[in-house]
Amino acid sequence: MNKKDIANIRKQFKLNNQYLKINEIFNVYVKKESNEIYHHICQPFELLEQEAQELFLDNFKKTLAGQLDTKLFELKFQHGVENSTRDLLYDGLHMEDTEDWLEQMLQLVEKMYATKVYEFDTVVTFIRAEYRKPTRKRDPESEQGGSDEVYFSPLILCTLNKIDQPKKTLVFDYIERTFKSNTVMDPVINLTSPLTGFLFPAFNDNTADVNHILYASGKANEPSYSFIADVLNCEDIMTAEDDKIGFEMILKNVIGDKVESEVISNVYEEIDRFVQEKEEDEEEQDSEPPMINYQDVERILKVSGVENVDTEKVEHAFKTVIDDERHEFKAANLVPKSIKINTKVAKLSLSPKELKYVKYIMYQGKRCLLLEIDEDVVVEGLTLETKNQGDQGDGSSGSF
Repeated sequence: MNKKDIANIRKQFKLNNQYLKINEIFNVYVKKESNEIYHHICQPFELLEQEAQELFLDNFKKTLAGQLDTKLFELKFQHGVENSTRDLLYDGLHMEDTEDWLEQMLQLVEKMYATKVYEFDTVVTFIRAEYRKPTRKRDPESEQGGSDEVYFSPLILCTLNKIDQPKKTLVFDYIERTFKSNTVMDPVINLTSPLTGFLFPAFNDNTADVNHILYASGKANEPSYSFIADVLNCEDIMTAEDDKIGFEMILKNVIGDKVESEVISNVYEEIDRFVQEKEEDEEEQDSEPPMINYQDVERILKVSGVENVDTEKVEHAFKTVIDDERHEFKAANLVPKSIKINTKVAKLSLSPKELKYVKYIMYQGKRCLLLEIDEDVVVEGLTLETKNQGDQGDGSSGSF
């Protein structure tokens, strides 16, 4: 799934939406430490009070919020797994009898708590819904298309939420005009911060893909690998942070520890150009995200000004760092949104493209950062005076 696919699904979670009909909602209350299912209840979503519907809809949107490969991950199911989650979900999609669907979901709950123990009560929520998408835009002249011609795709969404125990509070009773302790101590489902969740099937260009599932991590760059492998029965993944760190280690291996700032800027600028060219290609846009292999890395380094780069050297770096010379990185994960330079004197934050305007030099025997700018510098309303020092730098260097 790409950002557009996820956004299309998220925006459907709203009241009285003709393009997403939620049939049943199934809540399972699980006790802490013992993992005992204390209670479960299934009911038609439309029979919930409107306020409850809105709370759950917000929860579903929050579950599917975040960046791909950072908080959301499209996973591929493993093959040959007995009682696989894919089979449970696929069968659950097409079961007409609600009781049969509940039995499938309860098997999933058992898998979720087979090895994981929480220090607080939790609630697992499943919905079975029907996602509807127009096959074409409505023609204003013929009045055909639009909501009159839609395709239907069933889906299952799961969220796991923490139960918060209310704290004792002092309240003011307006009727008796007195202060007293709050006697309402019902546990509260924390729907604002989902612990994890998933959407099945995944959608690519609005087409259902039952061989993949969209997994949602509770925290950015902290997916639960045990949940992915043991509960969802999916293949291993690399986060965006993993990709970035691995790529930086490969650059170090090929270039060395020290490099000019302009070279680093050129590398990121070339990767960004590579991504944009792929995304502008309509055929590529609807397929896999742009990927970078060892051959692409070799080309990028050469055009960025790195000397003594060859195929064997880059292949060896891939083998050393990733243990797979044929590994491919998602190109969009490699370019940082900003580069931070922290020193005792100052902290700089700039885009990768602007790094070329920063030089690391020795001036009068001292290490200095030289920042090239094209405007006056104003400090506390006062414009700094310009001094011409001439070309005093005796070399520049930098490091990853």
